[in-house]
Amino acid sequence: MTFPELLLLLFGGFGAGLIGSIFGLGGGILIVPLLAIVLRVPMHQAVATSLLCVIATSSAAASRNVRRGVANVRLGMTLEIATVIGAMIGGAVAGNISANMLMMIFGCAMILMSIPMARGVADEPEEIATADELVEETFTDSLNGSYFDAAEQSVVTYRVRRLPLALSISSIAGLLSGLLGVGGGIIKVPALTLLCDVPMKAAAATSNFMIGVTAVASAVIYYGRGDVSPLISAASVLGVFAGSRTGSVLAGRIKSASLRKGFSMVMVVIAIQLILKANGIFYR
Repeated sequence: MTFPELLLLLFGGFGAGLIGSIFGLGGGILIVPLLAIVLRVPMHQAVATSLLCVIATSSAAASRNVRRGVANVRLGMTLEIATVIGAMIGGAVAGNISANMLMMIFGCAMILMSIPMARGVADEPEEIATADELVEETFTDSLNGSYFDAAEQSVVTYRVRRLPLALSISSIAGLLSGLLGVGGGIIKVPALTLLCDVPMKAAAATSNFMIGVTAVASAVIYYGRGDVSPLISAASVLGVFAGSRTGSVLAGRIKSASLRKGFSMVMVVIAIQLILKANGIFYR
């Protein structure tokens, strides 16, 4: 790989990390197309590199989000059990099956999901309950959370709902992450926001906390198959890590409604990429 190509990977990784940390997606949304389309890297190598970038995004953003109290650690670790199982299955079967039909379905579903994400009601800046009022009567109640929203200058407190459904969707998110290397956050964030009533900022921060563990489960399998290129991965991860650190700072200053609308646009972009890939356009 030439020096200009390495620079392209560094700057492309920075942009991927920036977007990934803000929306809780991981860095694969730009890294996979950059590697597969522009640099003509084999698809399995591109996916393996993407998974390493997801780990970098999580490492850079998660510590800050946990320290600020935005990431819901209890909820994240609970959902991660189902996600890791799905990711290991996805990574194991990725080298043996054609995922074209899966990508087509996934892409179309993402376009449909982007509509309620864009039209969703903005998170209320006022408290819906005080911390003392969130009595832990069930296991799901113990997953409720609150955080200080710097953009709104107020505390947002929320209750987690429909946990069994969230667990099922998390396993699907892990499966898709292992198959496609796009990061499970593209499924987890809208699921937490639309189905579990978790505010957008908390959903994105919790996703950032989770996606690193999810990616590790799949990346180990790709590494064992020899799909990891050290030079390509190193350049990509360095850029992604720097972008993720920057994005984790910016995310707290953006209003939740703007985050949600921006996320819906990113979903459409990723969906188009997957549909093109499923039809053999650009990705070879």
